[in-house]
Amino acid sequence: MTEYAGPLPTPTIDTAPFWEHCRKHELRMQKCLDCGHVRYPASVICPKCYSENSEWASMSGKGTIYSWVVFHQAYGAFFAGIVPYAVAIVELAEGPRMLTNIIACPLDEIDIGMPVEVAFEDITAEFALPKFRPLGKP
Repeated sequence: MTEYAGPLPTPTIDTAPFWEHCRKHELRMQKCLDCGHVRYPASVICPKCYSENSEWASMSGKGTIYSWVVFHQAYGAFFAGIVPYAVAIVELAEGPRMLTNIIACPLDEIDIGMPVEVAFEDITAEFALPKFRPLGKP
């Protein structure tokens, strides 16, 4: 693992379990035990039925690109070394949408509806970021 100089997540009491699962390369999200709604980001109550009963359920890690953009401008010193890069909203098979990066794909091949899968990037000993790559790519 190389020295990471970029921004780090700031876990809260609600999001700490998400980041702990990511560190173990597991994509998990809260699932309501009353109505079954899978929610992201984490919260105290279900936005569908207002229940406080939930569990951290495993996600398939598969989804499709809902929307995307390529950043050519570096908004901070860390990003100067990685532009251009793709930022996307990925709609997971289980329903939630995540803001993430698309990796292992030429920028001109990214498209709405493209099937993708999670690929974790270990950035420190405490954090792994969930990024997405085209389905079936190493």
